[in-house]
Amino acid sequence: MEWIFFVYIGLSADKLRFHDHEKLAHYAKEACDIEYLFPFGWGEINGTHNRTDFDLSRHEEFSGKSMAFMDEETKEKYIPYIIESTYGLDRIVLSLLFENLHEEYIAENDSRVVLNIKPSLAPVKVSILPLIKKRHSERAHEIYRELKEKWMVSYDETGSIGKRYRRGDAVGIPYAITIDDDTIEQNMVTIRDRDSMQQDKIALSELKDYLSVRL
Repeated sequence: MEWIFFVYIGLSADKLRFHDHEKLAHYAKEACDIEYLFPFGWGEINGTHNRTDFDLSRHEEFSGKSMAFMDEETKEKYIPYIIESTYGLDRIVLSLLFENLHEEYIAENDSRVVLNIKPSLAPVKVSILPLIKKRHSERAHEIYRELKEKWMVSYDETGSIGKRYRRGDAVGIPYAITIDDDTIEQNMVTIRDRDSMQQDKIALSELKDYLSVRL
């Protein structure tokens, strides 16, 4: 299950491996790690240990309370084994950064830094960008307030629209919504996909459904 989880969140299967412990703790029966191939070498991101009945037996010994369970079929009592699986959050985040953060060359003299994490993992889902601050910010704030009731949303009105796209790409925001004259006059917005950089014009009334399918 741990392997499936790591592949699901976006780690490459060919950069993962199981590593059995050769030397075990005195209470352990088996121990196995999942390691990720970092640029500096293999590193543990998960460890699973069969701790036998050591923990509950010790608890029973010092508490004086029985930790035994009854097998309903055999009617035999036993003290359960503890299977401990631990995750290193900092190492998992580091592996995701190595896996997904990269510089992408768009043209000969144009590149961007982009964090291609899965939309479900992105802390901020959408950025709201008024094309012209003085002209479009009021409507942009309205859309921002509406969307933030359901998702983590950022608002950015500083700098050119291209620079704002790049800032969102670098921190992994999956979608950018530009508010422009079409928003004011026709209730249309431009939504840009972080990974493909494709831009679509959609009706504002369809925006929540559009995002719900993709986030």
